[in-house]
Amino acid sequence: MNIKCIAIDDEPMALEIISSFCQRHGNIELTVFTNPIAGIEQVKKIKPNILFLDIEMEDINGRDLARDLPHEVMLIFTTAYAQYALDGFELNAIDFLHKPFSYARFEKAVQKAIELQTLQQLSAQPTFTDEYITLKVEYKNTNIQLKDILYIESMDNYVRIHLTSQPTLTSQMSLKTLQKLLPEEKFIRVHKSFVVPIYRIASYTSKEILLYNGIKIPVGRSYSKYLKDKNSKMA
Repeated sequence: MNIKCIAIDDEPMALEIISSFCQRHGNIELTVFTNPIAGIEQVKKIKPNILFLDIEMEDINGRDLARDLPHEVMLIFTTAYAQYALDGFELNAIDFLHKPFSYARFEKAVQKAIELQTLQQLSAQPTFTDEYITLKVEYKNTNIQLKDILYIESMDNYVRIHLTSQPTLTSQMSLKTLQKLLPEEKFIRVHKSFVVPIYRIASYTSKEILLYNGIKIPVGRSYSKYLKDKNSKMA
């Protein structure tokens, strides 16, 4: 998969470094601009996967340009001024590259952007219609719509199904047994005690998942690589 990127910086040398890193990475189509206004107009027109944007440029500040970006564009700030890092993250920047940055640091930022964009694309896709599972809840067979599941939590020999529009339900069964009832392409186990719908994942690290509603779910050490591998296969 080719990754479309735009880099905006008023220093030609900085753009040369980004260009060389993109070539080294491979599968990146890069367009560069020293004129920030022309660059942002092109960003809005073609909506690249990733935008590398300098903050301090002559007569204009990258933070101001970043306030009106298409939401699907992954923003990575590049600057020699470390004090701007907090401002960058407040503008929902995916990462902050402090000049001069290494190729390894550049590659890490690109991978982070790709993974997050893949998850966002999955979340935008229709995932469920009227699919449901039937579980025994308080001695009654209860239908639970898959689209209503926030996440599932294991409690010894019970599972707690956290839902969007009704109280949490508890059923006496193992998480492993319940997971077999769920479509594998739509739910993922991220911890010995947690299963989550893939489309509800906003972002993740090797230790934690953030759902779109702000809930944080721990990622087990043995599940971290599986989570990354599954995400890469969906890209």
